[in-house]
Amino acid sequence: MIIFERGDPVVRGGEVEVAGRRIAARAIPYGGEAGPPTYRFDPVGRTIVLRPAEGRVETGPADVELWRRAIARTAAGPVLVGPGSPAEQVRGAARAAAEGACRAGRAVYLLDPETAALPEAPSEPFVALFAGIPDEPMWRKLQAAAVRMPSGLLLAVIPGWTTQDAYLDGALERAARVGAVFIAGIAVEGDGESRRRVVAARGLAEPGSEEAFFDRVHHGDWSGEAARALDRLQEGAARRGLSVRPPRPRGEAEPPGNAAAAARLEELADGDPANEHRAALLRAAVRWLDERGRDLRPVVAEGNFRKIFPFDPEIAPEVERALVPPSP
Repeated sequence: MIIFERGDPVVRGGEVEVAGRRIAARAIPYGGEAGPPTYRFDPVGRTIVLRPAEGRVETGPADVELWRRAIARTAAGPVLVGPGSPAEQVRGAARAAAEGACRAGRAVYLLDPETAALPEAPSEPFVALFAGIPDEPMWRKLQAAAVRMPSGLLLAVIPGWTTQDAYLDGALERAARVGAVFIAGIAVEGDGESRRRVVAARGLAEPGSEEAFFDRVHHGDWSGEAARALDRLQEGAARRGLSVRPPRPRGEAEPPGNAAAAARLEELADGDPANEHRAALLRAAVRWLDERGRDLRPVVAEGNFRKIFPFDPEIAPEVERALVPPSP
């Protein structure tokens, strides 16, 4: 039995990263891991979460204004809303949280939204993320979301499971067919506890497979196999016109140039992970851009942007070009 308990909005501050995109805060419409699905993939922690069949789930309110006020108190930048719940059609918490984040002027990433949670008239602020090892219900939800907003898959990259060529090709083909605009691979953490959960999840997905899979997970080349799969995923996505990262949505309170510049710096940071110092500097600049309340395009036009940009001068031209693209 699952017991739903109505509570206040749960909004967590603290910057995290999902598929190369900065998240400033998380709105959690359903708190607690219980009920279907039996497991899910957490793209923030990069791990499998096992879910008991029974338990308590704290449900946020279906009041948009309560969510708006809670989210408005967090640091500036995009908000991740989710994961969703099969109870959404009755409870309405995820949709209220999404619309509250939108009214707070934020860019909004919807994590594993039920179709009932999709906003009535989605616009620029929303991007839908479906995370994990996709099954038929997830593909159907992704297809429903893709009609209304940019949507795609955060594929859990698990050696011995989702790293095979045939699996990756099938996921890429299906993603393109259902209208996804991106498929981002996220390597699952390789510590002992994460591997134990992966084996348990494989057993739930394919009963009887645990023993053979155990040896592959615990004694194979975990990091090397994941890295090779990510390379193949990127190549396959390029052939099919899919991006390997979600687009950055734009909040209604964000100047468009600022949002575009933040997206460009995120992509630069994600594209050079080996240079940790530069990646950290770029992400700090993204945070600075998200926190600007004014449109920076006039500052660039006046020639004063580099006087106020407090980061490496080598980064400034990239920001300026995103803020004010060159004329064709």
